[in-house]
Amino acid sequence: MSALIFKISAVWLLSILAGFPLFASMGLAAFAFVLLGDLSASIVPQKMAQAMNSFPIVAAPLFILMGNILAAARITDRIVAFATAVIGWLRGGYAHASILTSMIFAGMVGSAVADAAGSGAIEIRAMQKAGYRPETAAAITASAATIGPIIPPSLPMVIYGVTADVSIGRLFIGGVIPGVLMGLSLMAMVMVVARRQGFRKEGFKGFREIGRSFLNGFFALMTPPLILGGMFTGIVTPTEAAAVACLYALFLGFFVYRTLEVRQLWPILIDTVETMGLVAVLVMAAGALGWCMSISRVPQTLTPMIVETIAHPLVFLVVCNLILLVVGCFMEALAAMLILIPILVPAANSFGIDPVQFGIIMILNLILGTIHPPIGVVLFVVTRIANVSFETMSKAILPWLVPLLAVLAAITLWPPLTTWLPDHIMGP
Repeated sequence: MSALIFKISAVWLLSILAGFPLFASMGLAAFAFVLLGDLSASIVPQKMAQAMNSFPIVAAPLFILMGNILAAARITDRIVAFATAVIGWLRGGYAHASILTSMIFAGMVGSAVADAAGSGAIEIRAMQKAGYRPETAAAITASAATIGPIIPPSLPMVIYGVTADVSIGRLFIGGVIPGVLMGLSLMAMVMVVARRQGFRKEGFKGFREIGRSFLNGFFALMTPPLILGGMFTGIVTPTEAAAVACLYALFLGFFVYRTLEVRQLWPILIDTVETMGLVAVLVMAAGALGWCMSISRVPQTLTPMIVETIAHPLVFLVVCNLILLVVGCFMEALAAMLILIPILVPAANSFGIDPVQFGIIMILNLILGTIHPPIGVVLFVVTRIANVSFETMSKAILPWLVPLLAVLAAITLWPPLTTWLPDHIMGP
């Protein structure tokens, strides 16, 4: 069996080096396994279909659809206005408002790229007008966008929950405290940078302006409470919450703010299908390859080796953090999760590490790769908006990784930051 695994790994590596997409190389490796192992080739498509035959994964396209509807309806404008009224009077107020906007927007779309693209243009331009350096404004927006997949709802959490057989509801609730800590840590960094770079202090516009902007964006601001409240109270499952959120987004766009037109629905649906198509082929190919690894007992073989070699849960988490941070720099987050979950999650379970804690650690590590070269997809988004070079952005983002890494260290060292709230709301 070890010789067979070696051959399959060679097929996988060679296909990647040949320039095949990751899902295609994973599929080829799965076909190589069944053909070299004298099994029926029909097993691979069966396992691919089985990987998608999951009720929780239906939440993924629904959350993507909701994010696209909110973006098309220009809901972000109202959220940015409210965040600016609440916190924009501090030194570096536009930066603080950008982070607060990302925290609110995270409770709607659950995607770092969607956050950066949806509210990034407004935030970066506002900061540039206030005298911020373009690369600083873009770096603040990019780092704040990483909150998106941590505060629920979150597409990576849905994929992790389905693949690792972990409660998506518990993952969603477990991400609230780390997400808030990420926002607060970035705001602390803004306070330091604001004095160093001389960000000007805006005047307080008064409680009347806060109230006006709140009422103007009230229904948009109610989106996160609607989603989270439904799940926290047990009225709806995460999948049902995603469906309700889509209907609510349509209601806002068509009837409340009237910023959405019927002719926009077709491009929205096409964009949603294209995005979900990329997610689906990765999930299906990873499902087939995961089955191959399972029957070849790769996780069962590697888990005891990892446990015996490392022998301590904290050391294991530190090693995982280092591996995931490096992997996240070179591989798309969802793809990396689908590859590594069958290997790392069983080992984490053997150490007695809570699967919710480990899931959030894994997601945060890989999401940091979206703001770090060479992949850095969020960096590419903000460089286009701010009109700065990717090389300049790669340097400007480095200081903003420090507060995010501090939060990563905190949730690694103190599990209650990720487990207390799910246990308190849903029970141990």
